[in-house]
Amino acid sequence: MFSFSVTVLVLIQVIATSGGQSVSDERNQQTCVSAGVPGVPGSPGVNGSPGRDGMKGEKGMNGEKGLVGDDGLQGIKGEEGREGKKGIKGERGLVGDVGGKGNAGKIGPQGPKGPHGLQGIKGETGRKGEKGEAVTVNWKQCVWYRQDSKDSGLIQNCNFRKHASNSSLHVAYAGTLRVYCSSGSCCSRWYFTFNGNECSGPMTIEGAVHGDPANDNPHRHRQIEGYCENIPAGQVTIGFNIGKCNGYSTTYDGYTGHLSVSRIMIAEVPPSQK
Repeated sequence: MFSFSVTVLVLIQVIATSGGQSVSDERNQQTCVSAGVPGVPGSPGVNGSPGRDGMKGEKGMNGEKGLVGDDGLQGIKGEEGREGKKGIKGERGLVGDVGGKGNAGKIGPQGPKGPHGLQGIKGETGRKGEKGEAVTVNWKQCVWYRQDSKDSGLIQNCNFRKHASNSSLHVAYAGTLRVYCSSGSCCSRWYFTFNGNECSGPMTIEGAVHGDPANDNPHRHRQIEGYCENIPAGQVTIGFNIGKCNGYSTTYDGYTGHLSVSRIMIAEVPPSQK
């Protein structure tokens, strides 16, 4: 920009000088025959102010893609993140193979009784059973009115004829019984015998009456009964007896039939179901 300004000034000076010389020459030609000596050149002018910036040029084209650099070193492992939220429940999986048979579990408590079921189909008629011994109604009673203060032994016998060998005998006593003691506790036992022996089919037929001094002379109506099996057919002597209670070492003051009727009742019945 500076060289441009200098050039312009020089040109202006030259033109001015040339112009002036031509006029002077014309005049000198009219007045004088020869030209004068040229003057000394002037000093360079002051530099002009800098010009304004030019307009921005257009954007250049993109360069070619550079080469891929080498892989960097593996970074340090970061801290473990917080536990994520629970995911959505997945779909139900396929049914697995059947496992082996497990051990038998403990028997649970008995459940409540269920409703009655429908009536079943009528079954086939069973085979006719073998003919058994006929048992007709066969019974007897022995009755007496007597007060017996015996503490041990036979109270009353009653004879009975049994028809069948496989039948059972039902025996019963009904009447007033009492046991008394002045101190402590006491007990008397009344029981049946069959031909002198107590019943063993299945067990004895007996009744134990307990007493204490607080109950003064406790005469009460009582009944002792049961069934006895395995007694052969024929004459059977049935006795009603009194004696010691099991667990007591002595007999006590027993009383049978106080101011009342006593009776032994006997009946032959078919065998019991199995």
